[in-house]
Amino acid sequence: MQISGHTRLGCLLGSPVAHSISPAMYNESFRLLNLDYVYLCFDTKGKDLKTFVQVLRDMNVFGFNLTMPDKERIMEYLDEIQEAARMIGAANTVKNEGGRLIGCNTDGVGYVRSMQKTGYDFTCGPMSLLGAGGAASSIAVWAALGGVPVLHILNRKNGRSFPNALRLADQINAGTGCRADVIDLNDTKAVHGAISECTLLTNATSVGMAPNTESLPLSDLSCLHPGMTVSDIIYNPRRTRLLCEAEKIGCSTSNGMYMLLYQGEAAFRIWTGMDMPTETIRAKFFD
Repeated sequence: MQISGHTRLGCLLGSPVAHSISPAMYNESFRLLNLDYVYLCFDTKGKDLKTFVQVLRDMNVFGFNLTMPDKERIMEYLDEIQEAARMIGAANTVKNEGGRLIGCNTDGVGYVRSMQKTGYDFTCGPMSLLGAGGAASSIAVWAALGGVPVLHILNRKNGRSFPNALRLADQINAGTGCRADVIDLNDTKAVHGAISECTLLTNATSVGMAPNTESLPLSDLSCLHPGMTVSDIIYNPRRTRLLCEAEKIGCSTSNGMYMLLYQGEAAFRIWTGMDMPTETIRAKFFD
């Protein structure tokens, strides 16, 4: 890859970001397709996101991604928001079109495609989802659109994202054929009942991510059962404690690596109008 005076910048904003595979994934794709782009990571912890975004606009970046905690925060600084991102209430991908910043959300698309690649059929039974933040909201919407018949959104009633969980359930019930409800994570009996009937449990929170790898998003895993699928959107570590414990019980498991790959594929197409060399990137960085 040759850096020139014409090279355009793209980046990832959020915190933490040092562990991200995105620079390797995108920069290798740019090299393979002979695109004069480069992609970096910027940690926004303790920084003013509004200032960050204005600097990126002034630098004429081709676009950027956002991870926690910036997916929801970015919304007020965008010039245009695609309908899916507006419905979800968060954007993880921004395209710069002549100084206009357009917000999109590819998380849910990436998650659904990654699970379908494992052979999971979203129409086969109920799903329980831990979390109601930006990634969780995107997963919930796309899973509902993908045919999940029942969706239990598990969230703490005293948590900051609980109002969003209620809004999300209302939107899904009004706009899809899925029946969604919200269950307080502090209600152990209700949580156990929901998970016990599910064919899929997904952790869409950051609980269990490095460096806090011993943390569990559920205090009691006795409701997990052999034959169900347990997925985690975390990919650092690749096998979270939740996935390790689920495997001991006899569950099928899936981590967040392929969700990252396929949401990245969708973002790449938004930025460049081209198909990312996904299978080459998968073999080099993900398998």
